[in-house]
Parts: sequence; structure tokens; C-alpha cells
Amino acid sequence: MLRGIHPLLGPDLLHALKTMGHGDDIVIADANFPAGSMGPPVIRADGVSATAMAEAILTHMPLDTFVPETAWRMEVVGDPQAVPEVCAEFQQIVSKRAGDFRIVPVERFAFYAMARKAAYIVATTEFRLYGNLILKKGVVHPHEVDLG
Repeated sequence: MLRGIHPLLGPDLLHALKTMGHGDDIVIADANFPAGSMGPPVIRADGVSATAMAEAILTHMPLDTFVPETAWRMEVVGDPQAVPEVCAEFQQIVSKRAGDFRIVPVERFAFYAMARKAAYIVATTEFRLYGNLILKKGVVHPHEVDLG
């Protein structure tokens, strides 16, 4: 354990977040997501829900403020207006941890195309359907860095 580091962020995920730069995307994927065939490196987070992982990541990673959209979820097939409970929870977490960012729904295959371009995929064991989220990393400003 380390002070100031969310306990769900293991060494592989900490390394991934540290290597990501401004504008890089990270996918938080549910248990049904085809993470292994997407292409980006997969970091396993077995036993962790997607919402808990979103909370852990957003505790330390800012979202991008230089683009109009910075967070996306997969829309429900056949009912694009639906907002599953897990997606409503994602929005609450993003609002709490990152600020005034709207999670944008994206058609399933367009979401997969975005995921293929991500820096990393975090494969959780979120069992609720549509528990998938893409986040775009923002900038850490000098005044946010605590050097002790």
C-alpha cells in the first residue's frame, strides 16, 4: 500500500495511467466486453466493478478539457435513449471526481472502434450490461503536483 493511491489501482494499472499522455483514452470494460480481441493492452481487474474502477481512476486522472467530448459509454442496442443504472452511476462518478463532463452515448460498433484506438483496456468483472466507459486523459497542471 501507498499513501494517496487508491487501493484498487494495482502496479500494472498505475504504470498504465502514468505512461498515458494528454488525449490518450482508457477503456473500463465490463465482463462481456471483448477486451482481448480489441488490440490495446489489457489490464485485468477481476473482482472489481466498472463503477469502482471508474472511481479509482478518476481519483487520480483528470479528464481532457481541450475537446468537446471526453467520456463515452456504449448505448443500448435497440434503445439508444435508455440509460442503464450502471451508466447513470458512471455519470455520478464523473461529475463527482472530474467535474462538469457529460458522458456521451455511442453506438456499439462505434464504441468498439474507439476502444481499438485506446491506450489501455481495463477488464473488470462488472456483470451489469453496458458497464463500459471510455475516458480521455487530460492535463495535470503544475499547481496540482505535490512534490512534498
